[in-house]
Amino acid sequence: MTYFEVLVEDTGQTYRCSDTRSLLESMEMIGRSGLPIGCRNGGCGVCKVRVISGGYTTRKMSRACVTVEEEADGVGLACRIFPVSNLTVRVMGKIVCAATAKIQGGFVSYASGKARIDDSNETR
Repeated sequence: MTYFEVLVEDTGQTYRCSDTRSLLESMEMIGRSGLPIGCRNGGCGVCKVRVISGGYTTRKMSRACVTVEEEADGVGLACRIFPVSNLTVRVMGKIVCAATAKIQGGFVSYASGKARIDDSNETR
């Protein structure tokens, strides 16, 4: 098993990911929240990312979420991307940077697979 560093450009977070685990699975295992989480099976598009640099392989993804053209341009689902080198990724999913983005004065929060705006101005 080989480990690689993954940088989530949106948050500046880095974490280690083995070549036998998806980017999303590895991030979840260490308790990080830099990538939004959805179905975990390549079907919802919530964890859509663009690989900015590095090498990777992919598993089957829904074409409703990632077109052939997007995939050729480095876009994929974090739950279906497996690193073969260090990677830098940018979040593109249905929720962009769920843990840190500010929208209309509130924070975006992610619960039960849906985005909602929390205008309570409380830091979470």
